[in-house]
Amino acid sequence: MSSDKKNIYDFQAVSIDGKPADLASQRGRVLLIVNTASACGFTPQFKGLEKLWEDYAARGLVVVGFPSNEFGGQDPGANEEIASFCELNYGVSFPMMAKVKVNGADAHPLWQWLQAEKPGILGLKAIKWNFTKFLVGRHGQVLKRYAPNDTPESMRADIEAALLED
Repeated sequence: MSSDKKNIYDFQAVSIDGKPADLASQRGRVLLIVNTASACGFTPQFKGLEKLWEDYAARGLVVVGFPSNEFGGQDPGANEEIASFCELNYGVSFPMMAKVKVNGADAHPLWQWLQAEKPGILGLKAIKWNFTKFLVGRHGQVLKRYAPNDTPESMRADIEAALLED
């Protein structure tokens, strides 16, 4: 990981439809970054993530999904298939990025940075499963890391607090 990355706005990604997605375009917003999978026991969280997006987008929340096939091969499809699945089955309208790796030397640089900023339990950095979530404040710093079993609904108080920050 490059040490010159100071906040989330220093990163770029690729949208699920193949277009460049510069995270600097989200400056001043609160971000909820999630590694997703289409065939996981936590996949129904898409519904709750969409509800957060609907409820808080006007106040500055952006939910961003990053599909990953790293855990149990639970998202093997192409980006187009993933996008269609999410929209048809869960009504996902929040931004989805192209499939990435979230662990190891080949992990997307954003995911390397997120893990370094907010290690998990016992200081372990690695993402352990699908639907690990990171809440990023308006100034681009990671505020909190959530485990896969933390439901979107359980994050509302933290999101509301982050939205109130200057």
